[in-house]
This record gives sequence, structure tokens and C-alpha cells, in this order.
Amino acid sequence: MGRRRAFDEDEVVRAAVGLFGGRAYDGVSVDDLVTHLGVHRNSLYKTFGSKRGLYLAALRRHLADDVQPLAEALSAATDAATVLRLVASADLGLLLLAAVERAPADEEVAAEVTEALAALDQAIADALGISTALAAALTAAALGLRLRNNPGDPAEALARRLDPLN
Repeated sequence: MGRRRAFDEDEVVRAAVGLFGGRAYDGVSVDDLVTHLGVHRNSLYKTFGSKRGLYLAALRRHLADDVQPLAEALSAATDAATVLRLVASADLGLLLLAAVERAPADEEVAAEVTEALAALDQAIADALGISTALAAALTAAALGLRLRNNPGDPAEALARRLDPLN
């Protein structure tokens, strides 16, 4: 008979969301996981199969716990400024890192990221009564503001960036 698991898998996955969301996949070693998550190396491999297996579990948890609730909140938005504020205040670190770091090299991550972004686009399109193409542009603008780390009001930051186009 095997030994009982000495850790809570759910807690480990939640902690991994924070670790991967703060340092990215390539910035986290298996030693980092063992140290920061308090899981023995053998237990990590037995439970998740690999670092990538834990990463995928963490990404899916992030999408379910952070991105899906954001999509639900976005579906109730009444204007673009509210959309930008919601996206600017959401915890999207792991989604953004997954999109730029892992999605280009990992088809499974790319599929998860694509589905999550499509859900955000659709929620915005439905809420504002606009096309999904225009909603995707608004999503891209909002996420771009996140990547640029603009302080203050995100709607104002976007307006400042768009002003030279007029």
C-alpha cells in the first residue's frame, strides 16, 4: 500500500498559479517548485507527471478561477471604459505570460489561451453590442495596456494612446 499524500493538490495548483504567473514557465525550475510549493520531487512527478503537467493544471485553474469570472463580469459591462477597468484590475498574469511565452511553442497551451481570449472577446461583444472583431481589438488594447503597465485610469491611458490617431 502506498503512502498517503502529504499535500493538498488543490493548494499546490493554486500556489503554482502564483509562481508561474509571477515568473513564467521558463523562470521556474523543478527545484523552485519543490521549495516554494512544499512538495517532494517524487510526489510532484507522481501527481502531475512533469513540470509541464503542473503548469497545465495551474493554467487551467487560472482560467477557471480568474479569467472565466472576468468574462462573466465583462458580459455585464455597459461601456468600453468599464471593460478597460475590469481587464486592468483582473489578475491575468499567467494568461499573459502563457500567451507570449508558452503558446508559440506548445499547442495545448495555445489552445487554452485562444479559448480564453475568445471568451473575453465574446463577452465584450455581447455586452457592448459590437462585432467580435471589434471586441477582439478592445481586448487586445486592454491587454496591451496591462503589458505596458500603465498606471491610473485605463480608459484614459487608452484615450491618450489613441489621440495621435485623430
